[in-house]
Amino acid sequence: MIGLLPNLLFYIVPFLVVVGVVVTVHEFGHFLAGKATGTKIDQFSIGFGKAIAHWTDKSGVEWRLGWLPIGGFVRFAGDDNAASVPDTDDLDSLRREVLAREGPEALSRYYHFKPIWQRAVISAAGPVANFVLSIAIFAGLAMLLGEPITAARVARVLPNTPAARGGFEPNDVIVQADGKPVKSFEAVKQLVILRSGVPITFVVDRGAGQAVLTVTPVRGDVTDAVGHVHRLGTIGVAFADLPQDRKTVRYSPVQALGVGVGKTFDVVQTTVYYIGRMVSGHETADQLSGPLGMAQISGDLAKQTADVSKDAASFAVNAALTALLLVANISVGIGFLNLMPIPVLDGGHLLFYAYEAVARRPLAAKVQAAGYRVGLALVLGLMLFATWNDLQRLRVFNFIGGLFS
Repeated sequence: MIGLLPNLLFYIVPFLVVVGVVVTVHEFGHFLAGKATGTKIDQFSIGFGKAIAHWTDKSGVEWRLGWLPIGGFVRFAGDDNAASVPDTDDLDSLRREVLAREGPEALSRYYHFKPIWQRAVISAAGPVANFVLSIAIFAGLAMLLGEPITAARVARVLPNTPAARGGFEPNDVIVQADGKPVKSFEAVKQLVILRSGVPITFVVDRGAGQAVLTVTPVRGDVTDAVGHVHRLGTIGVAFADLPQDRKTVRYSPVQALGVGVGKTFDVVQTTVYYIGRMVSGHETADQLSGPLGMAQISGDLAKQTADVSKDAASFAVNAALTALLLVANISVGIGFLNLMPIPVLDGGHLLFYAYEAVARRPLAAKVQAAGYRVGLALVLGLMLFATWNDLQRLRVFNFIGGLFS
């Protein structure tokens, strides 16, 4: 029981910090875009639930700190419609209220009376803020610390595996995979894990020359950075980690920015590829994670960081770097998810605005309500499925079954 509290802190605190930062930055993106377009904002909240503290600034925005620190929200004046896209009747009613209460000059400050392009900018600003955050973190780390690179040198080739059949040999150095230069063996692993059944062309350096090999990954057990085992693509090679193969590449600010953009794009590209493989039935959906999975990853990384840190100072530095990388990767995912054209998400709002721009009028209230319900069902269904995956990975059902066996 005494050890339970530290374990809970290892999993809960990092999760709350990561999610809080990512979601708050997302909402702050909406906030800044609203301010830039002269939109009246009623409230900005960090966290949900009853306010621990709150104050109102000179512009009339109420700033709140909720007791449940799992994100936040921004509320624009007159934004009472659940889908944030009122129909013509709602707009007429809101217009009459504003005119009676504040006069005609106030209309231009209300979100729903802004030009379509300004509303679209405000909606897109949340995901954009997430991408900017990721780029900034990746670029900042690349500029300050450099990028550690370890050559993808093959230590051994496992027998009766795709690599053995494809012609890999010990001491081969992979310099190109799938037409792209290879910087490290981690890049090769990331390429292979989602390509079960897909032939990959490798270019390897054998000292005297280069060889071109084609290998098709098969599904097998793959252990991730925190020791979890997944059924993903593998080719059957073990990589060497030799001192002479390690180096750190330093970047100028401009080069680091390019690295940040590249890493962010790679995460999006991998996500899109995985979704495409999943929809086509070539990849399982068991890699989807929800809040429990995020908490587990955050906690495992925190514990791993504590184990490799020699003292409190090194733990603080390592924990900060680990948290930053986790924030950067999750921020990309949150930004991408919110751009999907699903009502209740920012991408759904953009879809509604596109219709309004073409039809010269908002969608009917019934259509919006139906879209909102369908979108909410999709999002909740995805969350439930991801949570089911998390429970399976955590073996919760095995534990419960063991209590009654």
